[in-house]
Amino acid sequence: MLKPLGDRVVLEVKEEEEQTVGGIVLASNAKEKSQTGKVVAVGDGLVLDNGEKLPMSVKTGDTVIYDKYSGTEVTFENNKYLVVHEKDLIAVID
Repeated sequence: MLKPLGDRVVLEVKEEEEQTVGGIVLASNAKEKSQTGKVVAVGDGLVLDNGEKLPMSVKTGDTVIYDKYSGTEVTFENNKYLVVHEKDLIAVID
């Protein structure tokens, strides 16, 4: 299992639909990069300059929206994940 460090979050990126509302099938290179993902692991939190640890505001299982061009893509045990800093998360979807 991947265990992110500090204020990082591991996301399982949701695949975008391959058809538009009108039923047009998009080529893979024309699709927008997804901006939603499911949190599969969270770090321990950000350590502040005074040594205090700021707890994470998301938890495993949350579905989140993140900045479009953020994070690092990694492959672990044949699964693709995105590792982002907590500051790159925009919202939690309820």
